[in-house]
Amino acid sequence: MNKIEKGSFTLPGEAGYEDLTLELAEKWGADVIRDSDGTALSEDITSADFDIYSTLCIIRADNQWAKKNMDKLQQNFLMTDPVLAVENKLEIKLLDGFFEQQFKVNYNNDPKKWWQVYDRTADQEVAEANWSYQQEKNSVTIKNTIKGHKYTVNFLAYRTWEAISMYNHITNDWGDREHLMPVDPIYPESQKHLLEYLEKWLQEHPQTDVVRFTSMFYNFCWFWGDDKDFRFRYSDWGSYDFTVSPYALQKFEEERGYQLQSEDFINKGYYNSTHNVSGKKYQEWMDFVNEFVVDFGSQLIDLVHKYDKKAYVFYDDHWIGIEPYGKRFEEFGFDGLIKCVFNAFEARKCAGVDEVDVHELRLHPYLFPTGLTGEPTFKEGGDPTLDTKNYWLNVRRALLRAKIDRIGLGGYLHLVEEFPDFVEYMEELTQEFREIKKLHQGDKVETAPYKVAVLTSWGDLRSWICSGHLHEHPELSLNHILEALAGLPFEVEFISFDDILENGIAEDIKVIINAGKLDSAWSGGKHWKKPEIVTAITNWAAEGGGFIGAAEPSAARYSSQYFQLSHLLGVDREIGLTIAQNKYDYSIQKDHFITEDLKSAENLNLGKTTDNIYALDSKTEVLAADEETIKLAARKFGQGRGVYLTSFRHSITNNRMLHRIIAWAAGETEGFQNWLSINPNLETAFFPKKQKLLVINNSDQRQKSTINCPDSKKIEVEIAAYQSKIINLNKRGEFNG
Repeated sequence: MNKIEKGSFTLPGEAGYEDLTLELAEKWGADVIRDSDGTALSEDITSADFDIYSTLCIIRADNQWAKKNMDKLQQNFLMTDPVLAVENKLEIKLLDGFFEQQFKVNYNNDPKKWWQVYDRTADQEVAEANWSYQQEKNSVTIKNTIKGHKYTVNFLAYRTWEAISMYNHITNDWGDREHLMPVDPIYPESQKHLLEYLEKWLQEHPQTDVVRFTSMFYNFCWFWGDDKDFRFRYSDWGSYDFTVSPYALQKFEEERGYQLQSEDFINKGYYNSTHNVSGKKYQEWMDFVNEFVVDFGSQLIDLVHKYDKKAYVFYDDHWIGIEPYGKRFEEFGFDGLIKCVFNAFEARKCAGVDEVDVHELRLHPYLFPTGLTGEPTFKEGGDPTLDTKNYWLNVRRALLRAKIDRIGLGGYLHLVEEFPDFVEYMEELTQEFREIKKLHQGDKVETAPYKVAVLTSWGDLRSWICSGHLHEHPELSLNHILEALAGLPFEVEFISFDDILENGIAEDIKVIINAGKLDSAWSGGKHWKKPEIVTAITNWAAEGGGFIGAAEPSAARYSSQYFQLSHLLGVDREIGLTIAQNKYDYSIQKDHFITEDLKSAENLNLGKTTDNIYALDSKTEVLAADEETIKLAARKFGQGRGVYLTSFRHSITNNRMLHRIIAWAAGETEGFQNWLSINPNLETAFFPKKQKLLVINNSDQRQKSTINCPDSKKIEVEIAAYQSKIINLNKRGEFNG
């Protein structure tokens, strides 16, 4: 390991552990020290020779003001669980099942104006005259109910414990520390207070160099339950459900000319999940919130700049309304963006925001006793060193393709004292990061000579995001496709169905990927009922484009086909309507470019498969299948090609297969071998100006391989577990990265 310059690393400091803070700052090469939630920095730390990040969550910063202005707390609509009527009268407890430390029913704003009661069995709203509310009991009584029908109540609730502080409090056992409440800045009184608070705060923190906003105002939606076995009832990292208040709804009506109701947010109990195809009303609400967040947020940023400090934003937690890939983001004036990351596509999400100068990753695991799901981390039974290595394997893949400026940690530094192996490994990791960063400076990594587009209903607004972190949800093939793509040598962009309708398909896009379940925002839902979409992609493919679909791509219950692009994919799905029609009796094609690196296509593991996939005819090449379904198929269509996957799961083997699928779909198989490691455990990135090749080992075992060069020469490499190497092609000498 070469000794190189320090810097580009942010260390979480902690008062009471000054010696440890300064010792690790030196060892890990930190140039910045930050505070974390629940910690403070002493003068011994702030007066040392480091830049200082100060964390500020402005909406929960002044709990005393929040207590005095409870009507200015943030709100949202909740829907009760459906209750079955067993007679002609029904009483529903409003907060049954919800975590009552998080919510308080709002009776300040007329329930008869803002609430709605529904007969969900009949899918009809109950007339206002047929229901009443009992504040003292936190309940609603419905009369003239129909026995056997289910009923729900949509009601407004204040949030009396801010969700992220609540999570940190419970996770880290903060005991009787007071619960922090979220103030809603939509009110003029709140805005006045927050501006005054921030200015005073800035005056009291002269040693702060960077104000790290966590994040702005509105957190992603996160409903907690009172049952410890059902703690997280609903969470969506892109939902705007936490932005609602009667005041905001009235402002929206004044600006947009129509009134939104509770059901526009409850949406039959689905809420406005990012996984659902959004409607016009919800899109306009998002735009309304975004406009407000940018307008008031930029005032806060201007104030930070007035005091000669920089403003960074954390791309998590209260990021709703910020929209880093939205058209207004640049108006904030942020100097940097910080993203906590578990994996590669999150790193790409951060790196792809062009409107800031600094892109910083907050690595996992956090210095917390437990992880997100309660598993031990920095406590007995935990192995934070192994956790860090595994997270770094994923994140590092993205660093092959995109430049990141800084990395860092968060949490409680003193927890590392019991894990000396973690301390040693972090020294190695930080040095490796700096070497990779240097490769990107003044150079651009080589990619395939064409673009890959990911087609969803959200388009570029949700670039590199499907649902928060890399959750192992069996229905989210797209998350795993993005994770694989994030480290592959392709330029990737994100397009929507509206983009195709308005602008067609750009000439430099050679491959389109569409993946998701029926009616989801990721597959496209109602958009596939538009003949113009199907025609545009069909004609584009016939002229040489490649279409890759996973799970239920182009699915719609609309025509005689379930997959509207079955003619490109070569397969369709039996959903019970065509059982009487016999299906083509295919055989498995064992030799194919796509499956060349698979030891056995029979053992292909794509996760939870989509069942009952059948071949259309003899033109479909079936590459893998089991008794239930076709798992992988390819088909030539005119000058273009189509590939179908029944699902996808990120893994070393599947990532290489996706690399091959894209090359085959693009009709660009000849250049595929350039800088390719024969061993899929090793991945490479070539920097042409520097004439250097970065090779990473994505496994926990030592790996050997041959790497093919474009000049028909070959490079033999051997890399230890988790490690990387940089090969200087001018000298053909090797050194560790």
